Amino acid sequence: MSFVFAAMISSAVNAQISYDRIVQINGVTMTSDSLMGISDVTISVKNQNRGTYSSPLGVFSLVCFKGDTLNFSALGFRSKQVVIPVDVVGNSMSMVQLMSQDTFFLDETIIHMLPSKENFNYAFQHWQVPDDKYEVARRNTNLATLRMIALTMGHDGRENQHIVQNNQAYQAAYYGQQQPMNIFSPLKWAEFFQAWKRGDYRKKKDSSSY
Repeated sequence: MSFVFAAMISSAVNAQISYDRIVQINGVTMTSDSLMGISDVTISVKNQNRGTYSSPLGVFSLVCFKGDTLNFSALGFRSKQVVIPVDVVGNSMSMVQLMSQDTFFLDETIIHMLPSKENFNYAFQHWQVPDDKYEVARRNTNLATLRMIALTMGHDGRENQHIVQNNQAYQAAYYGQQQPMNIFSPLKWAEFFQAWKRGDYRKKKDSSSY
């Protein structure tokens, strides 16, 4: 009985210790020069798959353990690492994280004007300007292009299975009896008349004579 009581006391003490280690961080990310809120800053706990993002005003909230390291990263700003003190009193902590802009330099680009008006006219008429992403997307989603691609594509597994099952169901429906002939099908006669009006059979006859 005393052993069970001691185990219960030990579990309660360990739970209390774990709870005391938890701390909720409420903070804001701001620029170091103008004290403006920075949005979409990634705040992650180092070596753990946990984190959050700052709001459009730079406000964030995150739960972690005392002693954890927080990584602050955002496009255009230098990354920061902050260690949560282990001696934080209570289970909440406020933070204002200042971030400095990351300045980088691009390679020099020199733009020269065309030598003459004639060169400009020639360039305006003959130079091929590459399509932007919007034009490429519009061309790829053209209805005629999609139809042409669909006609050249083969059947996938689902379509092949559907065709085979329809064929099996058709054969099972007429099992042991004569299947209907297409000569009595009005759809086939309609296709025949359409082909006759287009002159498909005449074209075939003319091509076979050569």
